[in-house]
Amino acid sequence: MRSNRATMRAGVSMAATLPMIAGALALGIPAAHAADNPGRDTLAGTKPAWATAKADKGATADSSQVTARVYYAGRDASGLAAYAKAVSDPNSALYGKYLSAKQVQQRFGATAAQVAAVTSWLKSAGLRITGSTQHYVTVTGDVAAAEKAFATSLHNYAKGTKTYRAPAKTASAPDSLNGAVLTVTGLDNAPHTASHDDTLPPPDAVFNNSGPFSSYFGSNTATTLPSAYGKKIPYAIKGYTGKQLRAAYGAGSYTGKGVRVAITDAYASPTIAYDAATYAKNHGDAKYSTSQLKQALPAQYTKTEECGAAGWYGEETLDVEAVHAVAPDANITYVGAASCYDDDLLDSLSKVVDSHLADIVSNSWGDIEANQTPDLAAAYDQVFQFGAVEGIGFYFSSGDNGDEVANTKTKQVDTPANSAWVTAVGGTSLAVGKGDKYLWETGWGTQKASLSTDGKSWTSFPGAFTSGAGGGTSKTVAEPFYQKGVVPNSLAKLNSAAGNRVVPDISAIADPNTGFKVGQTQTFPDGSQQYSEYRIGGTSLASPVIAAVQALAQEARGGKAIGFANPSIYAKYGSKAYHDVTDNPTGSGLAVARVDFANGTDATDGLLTSVRSLGKDSSLSAVKGYDDVTGVGTPANGYVQSYRRH
Repeated sequence: MRSNRATMRAGVSMAATLPMIAGALALGIPAAHAADNPGRDTLAGTKPAWATAKADKGATADSSQVTARVYYAGRDASGLAAYAKAVSDPNSALYGKYLSAKQVQQRFGATAAQVAAVTSWLKSAGLRITGSTQHYVTVTGDVAAAEKAFATSLHNYAKGTKTYRAPAKTASAPDSLNGAVLTVTGLDNAPHTASHDDTLPPPDAVFNNSGPFSSYFGSNTATTLPSAYGKKIPYAIKGYTGKQLRAAYGAGSYTGKGVRVAITDAYASPTIAYDAATYAKNHGDAKYSTSQLKQALPAQYTKTEECGAAGWYGEETLDVEAVHAVAPDANITYVGAASCYDDDLLDSLSKVVDSHLADIVSNSWGDIEANQTPDLAAAYDQVFQFGAVEGIGFYFSSGDNGDEVANTKTKQVDTPANSAWVTAVGGTSLAVGKGDKYLWETGWGTQKASLSTDGKSWTSFPGAFTSGAGGGTSKTVAEPFYQKGVVPNSLAKLNSAAGNRVVPDISAIADPNTGFKVGQTQTFPDGSQQYSEYRIGGTSLASPVIAAVQALAQEARGGKAIGFANPSIYAKYGSKAYHDVTDNPTGSGLAVARVDFANGTDATDGLLTSVRSLGKDSSLSAVKGYDDVTGVGTPANGYVQSYRRH
């Protein structure tokens, strides 16, 4: 399922929510001169919401060490945001007039004078320059030097059960820099990590699905099990194949030929080439051509234990195999981050943009919005805007915990899917019938009830919520122009009268009960390393599927990059390009029967039988029209063809 930016964030208090950041920062522009701090420009959002007076535990020791990143605003931050919007909007005269990576830096990147001025300022405060890119400079020094540089005190604050350092007031930079600084990250040292969005087993322990299965939806009815919703129900899908997904989403004769797709995750599977080739051969997918699958990896990996590095191998495997299954002729570049921390994930995204490694980027990782500080949001948005200007579109899974209440006790969306500059991909339960016929979809949301001891009923049917597509209304991101007139005010204005970003934008298959089969080398109980296949789901399946469909659409467009796709996606709203997904497509309750190995490997410890009800996503609902489970819907037969150039 989806790789939450990292499992570490789960150990942090989820209660805090971020304040609305309006105006300049929402566009990635440094805040204006502060009247209460003469001679300084405030760097809005650098004091996290959880750093409250009540949580204050006193000043951080002056000798403590700080490592921070100072991001450059560039020579025209407002112009960057404006151009990114115009070049992505089908109604703009600049639509599709992309710039090269070199042109982007020349027009919007930091100047040599800005870099020199920022570097001089940081050194003069006593900080050491420990690294630099064209986007930021990394500095290290003691607390006293950091406080001097950013004109703020650093205190220790209680956050959940732990204590972290954070600025006591918003950080600032000298106004003599003339707005050269976008933001600074690292002044607070709470974990800024991501986790992958799928329920993938670690490759060091084999995972198998038990049967019985259905090969297509409804092919195998559980006649010996109790009924649900007044009828006998089918067994869960064994795992859809690329052929079935291509038919469901209207691939036609398109294969993604000539289109470049990048995938970002943390770390890298050591067996990806073998696994991907074996999977393709087993399922009749096109054989990988020479150099069709590439990897761009860091020199070294860090924080492997903290991030559960092995758990990311399966994420990469799912993403790579799903893209190839739906767009078999697309070129795939896997870009692995050095860790699951935001700094490293940002570096992997920047690597794609700076070298224009692809036009389409799938990202199956994220975290809850409450953990995304505004300084990091600004850094992410700047990368996304640079990408949009080059014609690069970013796709992020929307999350696997529905409205997040069951997970965090707070209703919220996930990030970076909440960014106004990315395409958030929601999830569905998909029914593909005999002959690869598309039957229906519901919004992905699952309730589970176990088989009673006597086998005659389902205990506490329909049971408790287990997982579902992430969605809802952001608390921090303003409503983007492309959602206005499509997203109902009841959603957009849920958290503010001015309107906020609503997630997701589009959706695809995600439910692991109607999921996708993947193949991965795993460690078996006898210690041997063997290739095996199992069914998986999550919005980390939906994201690469949509990325692959976009590759088909780009091919249909004559190879011309679609770029940041949201304006185009919403422009097609209400047309035959989409399946309008609802929670009740057949008029009665929907469920599948599922049998699992109790130990996840074999029948040694017995079997667990359950009924999984579909279309029950926490408090979120898939309804007619736009909704916060599936967005505008899923691609229909007319979607790929709608991009054809006339």
